[in-house]
Order: sequence, then structure tokens, then C-alpha cells
Amino acid sequence: MVRGVGRVEGALLTVVVLTALVVTGIQAKSPGTWLLEVVWVLIGLPLVVALRGRFPLTRLLCWLLVLHAIVLCYGGQYTYAETPIGEWVQGWLGTQRNNYDRFAHFVQGFVPAIAVREVLLRRTPLRPGGWTSFLIVCVCLAIAACFEFVEWFSALLAGSGADDFLATQGDVWDTQWDMFLCLCGAVVSLLIWRRVHDRQLAGR
Repeated sequence: MVRGVGRVEGALLTVVVLTALVVTGIQAKSPGTWLLEVVWVLIGLPLVVALRGRFPLTRLLCWLLVLHAIVLCYGGQYTYAETPIGEWVQGWLGTQRNNYDRFAHFVQGFVPAIAVREVLLRRTPLRPGGWTSFLIVCVCLAIAACFEFVEWFSALLAGSGADDFLATQGDVWDTQWDMFLCLCGAVVSLLIWRRVHDRQLAGR
């Protein structure tokens, strides 16, 4: 049996995500940009709660999803190019841009890698191993590419109004960086978490 979160822990994680949504939504610099950034949280949270009885997620995945939700909410509040944490790191490292979006795209691979792994190992005949890991990374890259398509369509529809959402900060290679960092996040996540994830899937 899958080792998931208990009722109290699950309720606590839900409250954390809801609090992040409320606080960042109220303080959002651009409500429209905030909504575009957190729409995945608004869809994902009710879905996870609704399916909890039939498809309870492992404890590891639940905590990672909360981390991802916070990253998205915080980025949406300030827009990724103007996050205070990113500006602090920019000043500390002396970089030319606010790199919070780089971190967010790393997380875009780091968290979905475990989500994809969980679905594949629980709902398909696949077993842990090299080919499964390869497929997981490919799915994460496909997700990253879909996000870039969303940004592209937003730019086509909104023109300069989508600048905050795109957060390219003048980098012509921003799309390539986004997908590369998603790839790195997925690989690192599998290297770090696969044994822990296997134990939780086995209920240990």
C-alpha cells in the first residue's frame, strides 16, 4: 500500500497552499499575470483533494507539489523578473538578470519528474529502471515545451502586455534555458528521490 500523508498532515499542506494563494493573490503586482502563473495550482489542488480516496499520492510527492505551488505563487505575485529573492541573489552573484525564473523552471522538472514516475509505476506495467527514467525525463521535457507554447501564444495574443508573464528579460535564449533547466531538474530529482519514492510506493 502506498505510504501517503495522514488526514492532519494533508489538511496542513492544503492550508499552506491556500494561504499562499490568498496572500500572493492579494498582494499581486499584476493580478492577470498572477492568475496565469497560478492557474496550475488552482486546477491541481482540487484535483488532488478529489482523487485522494481513489489515488492517494505518496508523502514525498505531496510535499514536492506544495513546494511547486509556493514557487509558482511567489513568482506570480511579483512577476518572475522582479522577485525580491531573485534580486537579492542577483546582487549577491553580480548577474545581469533576476534568475528566479531559472530556479522555477528547474523546479518545473524537479517536481513533475516524481509525479510522472508515480503515475507510470502505479498505472502502467513499467518498473523502476533506466528506460522508465528516460521516459520520465522525456515527459518532463514535453511538459516544458508545452509551457513554452503557452508563453508563445500569450505573446501573440497580448503583445507587449505579456512581457511580465514571459519574463525573458531580453534573453534571446530564454526558451532554451527554460527547457534545459527543466531537464536538469528532472534528472536531479530522479537521482535524489528514486529510492525514497520506491519505499513509499511500497508502503515502507
